[in-house]
Amino acid sequence: MNKGIIVSITLLATAAFATAGHADTKKGMKIDGAKEFKEHCAVCHPDGGNIVNPAKTLKRSTLAANGVRTWKDIVARMRNPGPGMTKFEKKDVSDKEARAIAEYVLKTFK
Repeated sequence: MNKGIIVSITLLATAAFATAGHADTKKGMKIDGAKEFKEHCAVCHPDGGNIVNPAKTLKRSTLAANGVRTWKDIVARMRNPGPGMTKFEKKDVSDKEARAIAEYVLKTFK
């Protein structure tokens, strides 16, 4: 078989596998909040900080001071953030993924 064809088949199989794995995560498998946080949030919130507004970290006391106390509050901010934060639509971050991220934040950044 031609080496180019083998490479193409391998790439297609890898892409199909990666896509299938992502789809399965959204269909009911347990979602890893740490992984989702790293994918969607860590660039602006490394180690629970905030590169845009250093006064608004993800530490529980800072969140509480800004009216954010529950996972639902965090998801609400993800969906309708203030200035400087990316808005995460449901089509980009599902409700289950958003909740997993929010619970991870509350559990991790004390």
